[in-house]
Amino acid sequence: MKSSIEPVEGNKVKLSITVEEAEFEPAIDTAWKAIAREVRLPGFRPGRVPRKVLESRFGPSYGRAHAIENGLSEFYLAAVCEHDVEPIAQASLDLTAGEDGGDVAFDAVVPVRPEIELSGYQGLTVTVPSPHPTDDDIADQVEAFRGQYGELADVERPAASGDIVVIDIAGSRDGEPVEGLVAEGYSYEVGSGRIVPELDDHLRGLKAGETTEFDAAHPDPNETEGVHFAVTVETVRERVLPELTDSWIADATEFETVADFRDDVIDRLTRARRSQSSTAVQNELGNELAKLVEGDVPEALIGSEMRARLENLVQRLAQQGIDLETYLRVTGTEATDFTESIRNDSEHATKVDLALRAIARLEGLVPDDEALDLEIERLAASVDSDVERVRKQLDESAQTPMVRSDAARRNALRWLLDRIEIVDESGAPVNRADLDLNVDDDEDDHDHDHDHDHDHDHDHDHDHDH
Repeated sequence: MKSSIEPVEGNKVKLSITVEEAEFEPAIDTAWKAIAREVRLPGFRPGRVPRKVLESRFGPSYGRAHAIENGLSEFYLAAVCEHDVEPIAQASLDLTAGEDGGDVAFDAVVPVRPEIELSGYQGLTVTVPSPHPTDDDIADQVEAFRGQYGELADVERPAASGDIVVIDIAGSRDGEPVEGLVAEGYSYEVGSGRIVPELDDHLRGLKAGETTEFDAAHPDPNETEGVHFAVTVETVRERVLPELTDSWIADATEFETVADFRDDVIDRLTRARRSQSSTAVQNELGNELAKLVEGDVPEALIGSEMRARLENLVQRLAQQGIDLETYLRVTGTEATDFTESIRNDSEHATKVDLALRAIARLEGLVPDDEALDLEIERLAASVDSDVERVRKQLDESAQTPMVRSDAARRNALRWLLDRIEIVDESGAPVNRADLDLNVDDDEDDHDHDHDHDHDHDHDHDHDHDH
């Protein structure tokens, strides 16, 4: 087989492929075997009709036509791998020679990603949450733990935020009770804002036995008419927290002292903040890269990304025993809003992908053949398979170019992570030693909640024009 490649207008390339007659013969033989399984001739079992008998009955051109119709994909995929082409949509095949005999030649016009021009990626700065917990963070965690063991005690003082008050509440409109807004002996935390914001404002400063009245909007946003509220405070209670002592900590936890407990809180918060900050680095870097991509993204790329995301979501939901319709209903998400969200995320991810590919190209980070061999060896080891077997499978499915581009994007991401400036919300530099910036070889480079790269799902069916 001989092949050549040339660019054509509209982010496409044309592969011109010629298959010598002898090399195409196995495809013809395969076509006749397939025909033999379909026909029924007296004196022959299904699938056992000799090729010569079939040729005499249908004519030699019949099998050749079937081979051309169904056997060109093998040679197309070989040309795709030879020229490192990554199709993003179906190829259009046009037979140019060999319909009646001789060498078979055809052109394949293949939509591919645009090679964008990119500038401004040097010297990027990303802002992330500090990987270190503040003193307030630590104090809040300690107080939250104490709060789990708190007890309520009646108090004579006025109610304040955080107190639990027992109230009688009556919401009315034109003197008539409003359904759902009337209750007696209702326990309510002052400052929670659970009913209407005005309730908290009027409860603060009230003692047991005192009343208040006010007007407010209905808590249901679909209700347009206001509501008059009458509230009586029956009881004011405060949370009494246990004293933070070594003896209490020893009784309530596995630690012996308050200092040990605080150290554990600091350790857990630090690990959580470090993880949050590390994730934010790649997310914010992705946002900055997407801003650098000018022009429209090909619809084929966005559509492919959307399908991959949707299929992944449906699969994850199925593992939980629910379908997409149920998920949308439970989350209160309109189908149109869901589709728009998926599209926006897909367009963003596609821009980041194009940017990383451009950086890999511009900075010489695309793996050469030797590095590609190492990638395939790594891939084979990850699936516990023979290297040559994996290489053959990749070639036969035209996925070898994808392996190269996946590695190139990871190289570009590592290159950027080594060079960007990372600061916290105050603008202070973040020490890279406090972050986990490793790029997982099997992880999508630009979107942590987008599961693997959509290139794996490329469709290699073709439209034939003979």
